Amino acid sequence: MNTASLLPASLRALTLAVTTAFALVADAAEPAKSPVAKALSPVEAAKKLTVPEGFRVSLFAGEPDVAQPIGITFDDRGRLWVVECHTYDNNKVNFDMKQHDRIVILEDTDGDGRFDKRKVFWDKAQKLTSVVVGFGGVWALAAPNLFFIPDADGDDVPDGPPQVVLDGWDGNKIRHNIVNGLKWGPDGWLYGRHGIQATSIVGKPGTPDDQRTQINCGVWRFHPTRRAFEVVAQGTTNPWGHDWDAHGQLFLINTVIGHLWHIVPGAHYRRMYGEHFKTNTYQLMEQTADHFHWDTGEQWGAVKKGMTATTDQAGGGHAHSGLMIYNGDNWPEKYRGQLYTINLHGLRINSDRLERRGSGYVAKHGTDFAKTTDVWFRAVELDYGPDGGVYVADWSDIGECHENDADGVHRETGRIYKISYGTPKATGALDLAKISDAELVKLLTHRNEWFARRAQRLLQERAAAGKLAAVTRPALQKLFEQADTEPQKLRALWSLRVTGALDAAALEKLLAHSSEHVRWWGIQFLSDDKAVTPAVLAKFSALAREGKSALVRLALASALQKLPVADRWAVAEPLLAHAEDATDSNLPLMIWYGLEPAVAADKIRAAQLIAKSQLPKVRELITRRLATP
Repeated sequence: MNTASLLPASLRALTLAVTTAFALVADAAEPAKSPVAKALSPVEAAKKLTVPEGFRVSLFAGEPDVAQPIGITFDDRGRLWVVECHTYDNNKVNFDMKQHDRIVILEDTDGDGRFDKRKVFWDKAQKLTSVVVGFGGVWALAAPNLFFIPDADGDDVPDGPPQVVLDGWDGNKIRHNIVNGLKWGPDGWLYGRHGIQATSIVGKPGTPDDQRTQINCGVWRFHPTRRAFEVVAQGTTNPWGHDWDAHGQLFLINTVIGHLWHIVPGAHYRRMYGEHFKTNTYQLMEQTADHFHWDTGEQWGAVKKGMTATTDQAGGGHAHSGLMIYNGDNWPEKYRGQLYTINLHGLRINSDRLERRGSGYVAKHGTDFAKTTDVWFRAVELDYGPDGGVYVADWSDIGECHENDADGVHRETGRIYKISYGTPKATGALDLAKISDAELVKLLTHRNEWFARRAQRLLQERAAAGKLAAVTRPALQKLFEQADTEPQKLRALWSLRVTGALDAAALEKLLAHSSEHVRWWGIQFLSDDKAVTPAVLAKFSALAREGKSALVRLALASALQKLPVADRWAVAEPLLAHAEDATDSNLPLMIWYGLEPAVAADKIRAAQLIAKSQLPKVRELITRRLATP
């Protein structure tokens, strides 16, 4: 299948140019030029970062206290955990087995915006890209393994050796597409990302290859207690950042072929090159943004030789890393809900505005939030903390994609900046793991989503350990029914879900809820649980036929892939009756991805559906599939 042949002529030309350029860079890369300037000191570099009026930038940490920061996360005490990756190197040079990566804990005890306590939690890793805390320990991605490092007493000393929970991540093609990006999702799963250059065959240790799951570019998730693994969506190029909005919708940052993607479970997105594992997809979904951050009339790599005025105006370049949807409580209201990502060549932080369109979203070009003249600026990740201030991890180097340069690998550099509006309100000493269930439930209404996310995960942990108070689930149900805002209602719903308080009957009731977002999650949870009984299937079918929300129709289209093949007609046929969805950016292809196996299994019914379908794209793809042996 040549997916590029199905793209419009302009996109085919862009794809060809991008693919050719990528091949030249990846396979015959010229050494990067020597730096035009020496690295600034960490303090000087922080001063070079310009932000809007009223904001201030402080140096939270810099070398030698932190070096090569490739990932950051927070624990329940508000401390910043930093992944220092000293072994992330270009695959065309010898891998230095003497180097080791480490996990460092930085704490600001006096609230002045700079760390004053530092601990090394673990320093035995190689190819370490990301870490999160939870469920009595620390989860770390270090190809070829996903580790769990037990620390049940929380004393920052591992209770024993790391446990391999998944292996098979391809770490040989290390360059800039290695597995990365651990984050807890609103559904209680641990999410991660994977790049395009290597294919991993993932499973629990000892699992035979034919029972493992393949993934290259895309998003995956892992359940911390059931130890289940699955691919969420496939496609893009080099994803290195994702986050959820206030309604739990997932967005992904990427490079070259488009920077922003709304991740719908089961989607197949455009790839920079190569083929999807699933055959007969025929056509792939495009990015969510309606713009590029570079002048697409230029070669995508031209920015490395100098930025044109048109690329500068567009956003600074194709290479992005880190993604944050700001829902903290320090920045002014107009920044809330906006999406922020680091533009490496542009030496800046881009922003996009997310707007609803049809079944999904469109991202509009916003004003660049921050810029710097520091040519060593290579920020990788950004996130907001308990006081609402935003932390930016700067790898600090001249090269691209953390690779070596002509003048060597700079393993000694690294900075973390904190961007605050005015003086953030002091949070005081935190230890959310020690507060009561009732206090955690109250935190689900906190304006700073940082607290709500951790409160939900702690409730999930206590439920899994059998330590949830008897009154907690009723309190969550009350919050769900009486919450002041839709995001608070959803936080209560997610917490009910992860604490095991929603049986099939309760999930079924969600299908009739007044909120389209609640209905979305009801559909997702029922399909995840394979709890689509004949009665639920009939309700899915009715929603597909009579429902007014295109977002809910998208949830149903996504759920098709988890239904038995014979049951898919009952949902797909009424979905195809909505002529208003013919030009929707998601629905025609998402319906097709779920319907395709049913078409192959019942060609007579498929042929009859051609005449009924109000979506021309799906009629075309059914016809093509029927003509395929």
